[in-house]
Amino acid sequence: MVQLGLVGLGKMGFNMRERLRAAGHEVVGYDRNPDVTDSTSLADLVSQLTGPRIVWIMVPAGDPTRQTVTELGELLSEGDLVIDGGNSKFTDDKLNADLLATHGVGYLDCGVSGGVWGKDNGYGLMVGGAAADVERAMPIFDTLRPEGPREEGFSHAGSVGAGHYAKMIHNGIEYGVMQAYAEGFELLEASKVVDDVPAVIKGWQRGTVVRSWLLDLLVRALDEDPELDDLEGYVEDSGEGRWTLEEAVNHAVPAPVLSAALFARFSSRQKDSAAMRAVAALRNQFGGHSVKKAGS
Repeated sequence: MVQLGLVGLGKMGFNMRERLRAAGHEVVGYDRNPDVTDSTSLADLVSQLTGPRIVWIMVPAGDPTRQTVTELGELLSEGDLVIDGGNSKFTDDKLNADLLATHGVGYLDCGVSGGVWGKDNGYGLMVGGAAADVERAMPIFDTLRPEGPREEGFSHAGSVGAGHYAKMIHNGIEYGVMQAYAEGFELLEASKVVDDVPAVIKGWQRGTVVRSWLLDLLVRALDEDPELDDLEGYVEDSGEGRWTLEEAVNHAVPAPVLSAALFARFSSRQKDSAAMRAVAALRNQFGGHSVKKAGS
């Protein structure tokens, strides 16, 4: 069993702490929320850990992660290790690793998938960094990953940045799969032939080639709200879908499914689409197609 500092006790960080503790690891957490924290500050967290220390960061990407890494660099000692398990952009990882290296502190980036279900089901982990650092943290990774063969829930993807790169592509795929299920649902709803849409989708859960955990979650959502009419069709994106599309452009890799899924999310945020108004106007101009006037 190992000792671990965990910074950020939100939905995922809190559940990760619970899973690790249940396996017998000692976890000292820090969060600004006094109801969940085990320490009063990063300095207090570090003081409660015995060297050589391991500190796992689960805070929002960008400035919050950068600030946390910078502060930890001043607090930790040579031989300590920092793991960024948030959704940082892979290009930030080398900057973080280089900064910590000036203090003799190691760095791993870890893409984490599993959401709120990870506490019970385990988390899919994609790690970037030196092999020796990965091996040192393996008791933590083995506890957090799902039960079963290690290679089916954990990967050492490569050097620093590879873990978050792998997670970025994972999330890009997720965008496309979710969009496909969503469009299939809408087509079934629009059909005059299908009477029971939830029953059809539930019937895909076993034996079909489209079965998946995401499908299981869609079935769960339909059990709670058969027509999904309690929800507004407004969908945010975490940023990783955009980064994946940027990489597709950078490497000249065709990614029509991912790009369509990302743009569909943008469309969901438009109550009154100027683009669609322009399309309607053009169709009316060249073909005399009927249009709906605003407010009618």
